[in-house]
Amino acid sequence: MHSLPTPRLVATDLDGTALRTDGTVSPRTASAFAKVEEYGGMLVFVTGRPPRWMGGVAGAVRHRGLAICANGALIYDLHTERIVESHLITVDVLREVVAQLRANVSDLAFSVEYEVGFAHESDFLLGGLDKHTRGVCVDSVTARPCAKLLALHPGMDPDELQDTVHRLVGHLVTATHSSRKGLIEMSAQGVTKATALAALAGQHEIRASESVAFGDMPNDLPMLSWAGTSYAVANAHPDVLAAVDHVTAANDEDGVAQVIERLYR
Repeated sequence: MHSLPTPRLVATDLDGTALRTDGTVSPRTASAFAKVEEYGGMLVFVTGRPPRWMGGVAGAVRHRGLAICANGALIYDLHTERIVESHLITVDVLREVVAQLRANVSDLAFSVEYEVGFAHESDFLLGGLDKHTRGVCVDSVTARPCAKLLALHPGMDPDELQDTVHRLVGHLVTATHSSRKGLIEMSAQGVTKATALAALAGQHEIRASESVAFGDMPNDLPMLSWAGTSYAVANAHPDVLAAVDHVTAANDEDGVAQVIERLYR
């Protein structure tokens, strides 16, 4: 097999990619992540997760690396567990997007991720929500700038829903999805995992050709297209499997770790 050059930057999605299905970081994967920084590389977790969901990951990887959270809207330093950069949806855009979607797609419910905290409508019924957080009215959801707007539909296919959202409000926000449910994630216009990763790499004078990226869902596609070398895990969405340079083992088989171990021998 042709050996790839040792990358200066390793970027990986978390859920469904580097994390096990139960949401944990396996010992093998944690050890592989440690190799990246030990060998002088830059480790970046690129995720749809908000920073409030990064505590367990930060601990498991011993506070190594940076995290691009909320699909590029927030840059989070795992060494210090602090947000160091934000790209937010403004209130006027947020209100216009919600109004347009509500007028044209029935049965949608909305949630927002802020830099710190979140809010959701009562009909936004999705696992992982804080049991102690009450649903709020739409005016409360759109009351201040947010990192990510989420729209949940109880029955639509996620690919179909994403196409609908893009058609209606694609000129206002950037929409994607990262689950098998009818859940669409919206960032400020032009903000993606790729734009955040490219900016971060540029700050450290790292070229795309010197990077390797891993992903599994459509929200990873911009990042995978940007990276010099791209991998999908075997359990990835069909569109991702069709777009990457290589396919590694599934997330539950430590596919990301397998590649990193080869790259940083």
